[in-house]
Amino acid sequence: MSKLKLTDRNWGRFTIGDLFHIKIGKSIDGNKVNRESGKIAYITRKEQNNGLDGFIDYESDFLNNDYPVLTIGNETAEPFVQCYPFFTGTKVNILKPRQELSASVLSFVAVSLKQHKSKYSYSFTINSTRLKKQVILLPVNSDGLPDWQFMEDFMKQIERDKIAAVLNYYNNSLNNNGLQGGVEHWTPSKNRWAAFAIQDICEIHSGVRLTKQDMQEGKIPFVGASDSNNGITAFIANKNASLDKDVLGVNYNGSVVENFYHPYECLFSDDVKRLKIKSKQAGKYAYLFLKTMILKQKSKYQYGYKFNATRMAKQKILLPVNTGNQPDWTNIERFMQRIELEKIMCYLKNRQH
Repeated sequence: MSKLKLTDRNWGRFTIGDLFHIKIGKSIDGNKVNRESGKIAYITRKEQNNGLDGFIDYESDFLNNDYPVLTIGNETAEPFVQCYPFFTGTKVNILKPRQELSASVLSFVAVSLKQHKSKYSYSFTINSTRLKKQVILLPVNSDGLPDWQFMEDFMKQIERDKIAAVLNYYNNSLNNNGLQGGVEHWTPSKNRWAAFAIQDICEIHSGVRLTKQDMQEGKIPFVGASDSNNGITAFIANKNASLDKDVLGVNYNGSVVENFYHPYECLFSDDVKRLKIKSKQAGKYAYLFLKTMILKQKSKYQYGYKFNATRMAKQKILLPVNTGNQPDWTNIERFMQRIELEKIMCYLKNRQH
């Protein structure tokens, strides 16, 4: 199949107002909303991250449920495609297509619209009046109308090419043992396993009690005894002795035995223990393997049999071992890397079809 080319098409001039219904967001005071504890996207005039400026909870009447649509900030004139419900304020224009268009087509239109970004500024904003009159160039069909199907096919072609390049990279990663963190075949089930007490393979550190009344709103994740959201229950500005990273946070109250890997700095409640693998060979993937093996013990701690600090330290878990009868962290890391790569490849291959 021959490649689609932009140079093979005739192009036409169209005003945004002829293609889209334009409205502005509703009056939300961005200084008074908590952008870190909500569940719905808050879109602002930001020029990065698809305009996303956090997640908020707000009145349902302010929610934009039309999607996919384009958003473009008055001063920044940066267009983005929004494919989910979102909140936004009065400084953002929402462009709803007059006929149903896919996110791929809207991405094409966004690129064309972005060609005019330089003419707008804080002193000459792309408000809804100017936006309606803005002319853009689009490929046209034999009737001189926007060739939406070509735009769809062209953007899908770009996506397929990008996916093919990434798949090629991951194929090489799976097949080339010389790459850093090689992922040669190694199967734990064919290896010898041994039981280890958690205290023998991990340093165990306590969290620090911090009440809601004493919490100061900030950007540091606070890990509580939760079974969701990676254990994060708040974002705070407080600091104490529990500040840590590259550890497993293991619950011994609340949702007992649930545990999550935290590669970033965070604070831990007194209901969560921090586990730091003693071996310097252990990295992210070793922690993810250990997480699963600890979770295998969850059913044991039910109905009044408390998962306290003493029992956690003495709890034995099974791990693959090397010739020295020690946890084989090197091959565990490679095994988990391979699983991750295979999952990524499966996802990308599905996106190709």
